[in-house]
Amino acid sequence: MELDSIECVPSLDLTDEDEIQHHLHQFPSITKPHNNNSNNNTSVSSANQPGTTSVHELLECPVCTNSMYPPIHQCHNGHTLCSTCKTRVHNRCPTCRQELGDIRCLALEKVAESLELPCRYMSLGCPEIFPYYSKLKHEAVCNLRPYNCPYAGSECSVVGDIPFLVSHLRDDHKVDMHSGCTFNHRYVKSNPREVENATWMLTVFHCFGQYFCLHFEAFQLSMAAPVYMAFLRFMGDETEARNYSYSLEVGGNGRKLIWEGTPRSIRDSHKKVRDSHDGLIIQRNMALFFSGGDRKELKLRVTGRIWKEQQNPEGGACIPNLCS
Repeated sequence: MELDSIECVPSLDLTDEDEIQHHLHQFPSITKPHNNNSNNNTSVSSANQPGTTSVHELLECPVCTNSMYPPIHQCHNGHTLCSTCKTRVHNRCPTCRQELGDIRCLALEKVAESLELPCRYMSLGCPEIFPYYSKLKHEAVCNLRPYNCPYAGSECSVVGDIPFLVSHLRDDHKVDMHSGCTFNHRYVKSNPREVENATWMLTVFHCFGQYFCLHFEAFQLSMAAPVYMAFLRFMGDETEARNYSYSLEVGGNGRKLIWEGTPRSIRDSHKKVRDSHDGLIIQRNMALFFSGGDRKELKLRVTGRIWKEQQNPEGGACIPNLCS
């Protein structure tokens, strides 16, 4: 669903849009941030691990090429493959075409227990080394793992570091980019009753040297009337996101709604944030009241600002640091 018109009205202290530094990355490869090295592969090459090359190759499934974890299956001739691929090859060995049966390769499983391997995101800066069977668990939550594209208007599968995703949002999704920590947006929709759980808009703001995603959309709550929601996500990890706060305000006809909160990290999916109602929520009747007129056209003006919380060295309390 598209808005009939979207107008971004710059606030008085909003500076001209700065040129977003374009980092050249090759998708789908993931590169190390701010590194001009042309090697874009994040997988850890076993050739750089003396003494483990042959074992690492033995633990690679010949079908999917992923590392194998118990149960590791083998045919009568000793060819191995992972349990996921065993069902895909219809119980036939992909190497010799013999029937697989239900033979476990216990020796290889035991060898894997003795291995220690670096995190697959070593090229992105992760220094950790883990036992073979603990490696996957760490990689699922590694702070240096790549981020998913925060664009919610489509099922975008692009991943990468923050500079790459900023360029991707600007160049591929044509997202509006703004510099400054205040915003003043106007949303217009001629028929606000037509809502099909669609995302309306994403805008990226650059302030305090960080990037923030402002979402505004309409969605349906069960069989009830549609609601409108605005929220902010931080392009970074949750621990960094806690250093910032933001406010959103919408109003009209002498009334206003104000929301203040901490931006959620883009580690949390757009759907997770939306479904938790962690943002400014406007019921349709209230939105139409704010719009004025004959209540047949949605005209909302959402304003807001972002600030950084700073620790007071004397009292220990947090004090806001407004955008400079």
